[in-house]
Amino acid sequence: MDKMIAMLVLLILKPGSVSAGWPVTFENPNPCALKGSSVHLRCSYNYTDGETVKRTAWYKGELIDGTWKRVELSDLPSYQNRFKYLGDQQHDCGLAIDDLQDNDTGHYYFRFDTQRFGQRSKESVYLSVTELSARVYPDRVRAGSTVNLECGTSCQLPNTVWFKDGRPVAKPVFQAQAEDSGNYLCAVEGQESVLSDSVALDVQYPPLNVSVEISYAGHLTEGSSVNLSCSSAANPAADNYTWYWASVSSSSSLLQVGSGQVLSLPSVEASHSGLYLCQARNPLGQNSSTEVLLTAGDADINRVIIFVGTGVCIGLLLLLFIIWAWRQRCSSAVDKEENSPDYENISIA
Repeated sequence: MDKMIAMLVLLILKPGSVSAGWPVTFENPNPCALKGSSVHLRCSYNYTDGETVKRTAWYKGELIDGTWKRVELSDLPSYQNRFKYLGDQQHDCGLAIDDLQDNDTGHYYFRFDTQRFGQRSKESVYLSVTELSARVYPDRVRAGSTVNLECGTSCQLPNTVWFKDGRPVAKPVFQAQAEDSGNYLCAVEGQESVLSDSVALDVQYPPLNVSVEISYAGHLTEGSSVNLSCSSAANPAADNYTWYWASVSSSSSLLQVGSGQVLSLPSVEASHSGLYLCQARNPLGQNSSTEVLLTAGDADINRVIIFVGTGVCIGLLLLLFIIWAWRQRCSSAVDKEENSPDYENISIA
C-alpha cells in the first residue's frame, strides 16, 4: 500500500504526467450574445514543456437520455458551417460561433491532446443567447407628451441605438410630434444588423394643414356647378367639417353655409360669390383653412367679356396685317428706285 502511494506522489510531481497541471483559462466564463449575431469565446491553455499539441477540439454539454455528455461540435449537425476554431496548437484556443440560435445557449468545454496525454477543461464557458426586446411607452400619446424608448435583454449588453422606419433616432426620450408616429426598433451599437422586433408609436393630434380645393378653375357662370373639398392631416382623422362664407367687403362676418367634407353648389348664383373657409374637427381639437375666393357672374356678362376679348384679338391681328403690308410696299419702292438706270434719254432738236 505504501508503495502505491509513493508511486502516485511521483506521478504527481513528474512534469507533464498529470493533467491537473495543465490549466485552460476562459477570458469570460459567462458571455452573452444576441440571437443572429456572432460570438468569440476567448480561451488560452498551457501544458508542460516538451509536450507537443496534436489535436484541439471544442465540446458542448448535452443531456442525452438523462445522461450529461460532452459532444464535439463537429458531431452536432446544428453547428455545421457555423463555428470556427480561431486558436492554434500553441496556447490560443479561441472559438467563434456565427448566426447564434436559442439552442446554442449552454456549457462549452475545450480539450487538447499531446503526444502522450489528453486534457479537458474542468470548467466550462456558459453562453447565453438572448434577443432584444423593444418597448415604447406610452405607445399612444397626444402631441407634446413625453415618450420613452426602452431596449432590453435578459443580460447586460453595451449601448443600444434606435431606428424609426429605417432612420436613426437621436434620443430615446423625446417630446412626441405628429411626424413621430411610426414603427421603432433597437439594436446594439456596432451590431446594427441584428434588430429587435418593431414597436409602434401612435401620436394623436388635432387637424393640421386644413385646406380647401375648388373643383372649377376660373370665372364661374350662373347655373354651373362647383364642389369645394376640405382636407386636413389629423390623428384620429377629422370627423366633423363645417363651412363658412363671408362677403369680400365684410370678411370678418362669417356665415355657416354647410357641413361635411365636401360643400356642393349644384347651381351657382351671383350671390354665391365670396370667401369660403372650412373648419375641421376631431376629438382633440379643431382648425380652420385659409379663405378662398369664389367668383360667380351672369352668363350675359361673360358673353360680353368673351365678345370684347375676341374683338380685341381680331383688331390686333388686323393691325399687324396692315403694318406688315405697309412695310412690304415700302420695301418694294426702295428696290425699284435702286434698280433704275443712272442716266436718261435726251432728245436733240
